[in-house]
Amino acid sequence: MFDIGMQEIIVIIIVALLVFGPNRLPELSRTIGKGLSQFRRAVEDAKYQIDRELREEESLKLFGQKDEEKSLDKDKEVSGGSPQKDPYSEIEEKKDSEQA
Repeated sequence: MFDIGMQEIIVIIIVALLVFGPNRLPELSRTIGKGLSQFRRAVEDAKYQIDRELREEESLKLFGQKDEEKSLDKDKEVSGGSPQKDPYSEIEEKKDSEQA
């Protein structure tokens, strides 16, 4: 992640020992560990919520498209269940009959 080698880690530990002392170092490391674990949990929760919202949105879009297709099919049908005649086809039929 940060490309820190073993030598850099040893230098960081020595500096931490000099700055905080051997008595406070375990307490400090526990606090940092708890903070990192809470941060990781928060990030994972955020990822989970975003993924869930995206899945819900996609499913709503899919169901919405299916509902629109069904409503378009229903609009084309007349009360008897037979498909409604396209008004443009009547115009084309008149033009064909006039030309013949």
